[in-house]
Amino acid sequence: MMNSEFVLELISVFHTGPVEPGSCVQKLVGNVPTGVILKDVSLEIHGGELMAILGSKGSGKRALLEVISRRAQGPTRGQILLNHVPMSLRLFQDSCGYVTHKTQLLEGLTAKQTLEYAAKLSLSSKIGHSMRSNRVRQVLADLTLTQVANRSVDHLTPSEYRRLVIGVQLIKDPLVLLLDEPAWGLDPLNTYFVISILSNHAKKYNRIIIVTMEKPRSDILPFLDRVTYLCLGDVVYTGSTRLMIDYFRSIGFPCPELENPLMYYLCLSTVDRRSRERFIDSNNQIAALVEKFKLEGGPYRKYAGPPPDVDHSEHKFPLSAYGRPGLFSTLFALLGRDYAMMHPGGTVGFQQLFFRLLLLPTFFFLLWNFYWEMQSLQRSFQSRGGLIFNCIAGTAYLAAAATSKTFAQHRTRYYHEAREGLYRGPLFILTYSLFSVPVSYINAMAASAIVFFGLSLGDPAVEGPDWMGWVIFGSVLWAIWAFVEQQTIALMMIVKSSYSAAAVSVSLTSFYLLVASASLRSLVGLPDWLYYLSHIIVFRYASAVLHEQTFLDKLPNLPVNDSATCPDNNAEYGCRYRNGTYYLLERYHFPENGLDLGRQDLDLWSNFGLCFSFFGGMLVLNLVLYLVPLPSFIKSKFRD
Repeated sequence: MMNSEFVLELISVFHTGPVEPGSCVQKLVGNVPTGVILKDVSLEIHGGELMAILGSKGSGKRALLEVISRRAQGPTRGQILLNHVPMSLRLFQDSCGYVTHKTQLLEGLTAKQTLEYAAKLSLSSKIGHSMRSNRVRQVLADLTLTQVANRSVDHLTPSEYRRLVIGVQLIKDPLVLLLDEPAWGLDPLNTYFVISILSNHAKKYNRIIIVTMEKPRSDILPFLDRVTYLCLGDVVYTGSTRLMIDYFRSIGFPCPELENPLMYYLCLSTVDRRSRERFIDSNNQIAALVEKFKLEGGPYRKYAGPPPDVDHSEHKFPLSAYGRPGLFSTLFALLGRDYAMMHPGGTVGFQQLFFRLLLLPTFFFLLWNFYWEMQSLQRSFQSRGGLIFNCIAGTAYLAAAATSKTFAQHRTRYYHEAREGLYRGPLFILTYSLFSVPVSYINAMAASAIVFFGLSLGDPAVEGPDWMGWVIFGSVLWAIWAFVEQQTIALMMIVKSSYSAAAVSVSLTSFYLLVASASLRSLVGLPDWLYYLSHIIVFRYASAVLHEQTFLDKLPNLPVNDSATCPDNNAEYGCRYRNGTYYLLERYHFPENGLDLGRQDLDLWSNFGLCFSFFGGMLVLNLVLYLVPLPSFIKSKFRD
């Protein structure tokens, strides 16, 4: 009689998938070589049990987990039932958990914060704050992480980090938890520790846990209720661990004394590739074992073991059954997590704070110091033009560098959480932008104030500080920062390396500056095709706003004791430009200059508004890009 209320069954499962990595072109066109990876896999596991899936590399262990979780790419046939209900992707996401081989958590958060935000993202809003807090404390205690609850993620030991990764999935109380190599890279003591914790969790809460292992040690044998041996997708044995030795003895393969039964039968289930003869012999032997188990293994699959002496009455209704949090709850949880990562208490938090709030002001301070030391030069129109170019270029380049540095781990975490069905790409981009916009605006305004007021770029006709001029100046620089940030985010959607994404973004920005900034090349002298191309570049409008604000109808900023005037726009009189308008005539089209009545480059408020429209357009583009499904091989490189 079944003694547990939860049961996971696989009935004659076959799966076909890629058997070779394939080239980039093959992946794009979907022509990667495929083959049968799982062959007639049937097994079952009940609540309160821990099952280990054992096999050598290439045996199909990970593929089996991918099939159960409904993440596998390629055709699958057969039945996967959870409590006699067909397993779907939505059912798995709502009721189960999957700890992948490599999972990256957000650095800068503490262990407790990581679990708190995991609870906010995965547990329904119907569950009160006190219950969520109790759940976090319980998971910390179950995983023996209470002593490091306030330690930053990046300061955890490998064992603590791995347990915290498991805790992120346990926080939602899944009925089934899949773990791919949960003890990979851990020493024997910590391996024993992790497996014992998982076994205790399964029995304490009456849950189903399945782990894969490539090299099991004998000391974990008492914790394994069931074991499944795979070889090239075939089931050599699946059933009770306690009956495993009896079964293999009955078919003529007794385990020698003082041998590790788990490894002994794993070697028995592995193809020997050291020579052609050994390969043929071992392959024939394994084929015979597979057929033998198909004929005689039925009782072992169904065996459920003695009734456990644990009262599961408190755990019949899992927390995952309450559903998922709503849209706004998820949005506020993501926002809170982003801001929490900027806490300067740790190294990572200080780095986030520096790149988001201090990097640009530091650059502008150096810029101010350079031009202040060269006061005689900075008073000329050319040096003021160079100052504006440096402000624009520096803001753009630093935006690419800061974004590539700070966005990478957010992106990687998104690919993990989106696969769990916690939220989708557009919500991720919208939330990240809502977090980034006010921070970057404060950043740009603080940086611009250093140069604007420090070098007296305001309108001299205004009494006192030119606050409106500063707002225009800083807002335009923010529009540049925000645009380049969104551009870099779009690149990092498919480019894994932060350095590569930053390099590409900087290269694109350099092209924009060369064509449309009107500093390196005048718009008046551009060929028609380049001139019209400049209309789709944000730097054309941002540069025009700053140039018009700084130069239009402005007189040279000469020393006070210099009474020289410039009677004409002629270098013979000691000055090249009578006023700033003549300086702009060399760079921009004016209808009244007779060059082209149909071209007007300078219109302060129109150009000012267009600067922000480019940011808005890039944000909408990212929302669309993160909505469109990406090829699985692109997404997988951010998860593995």
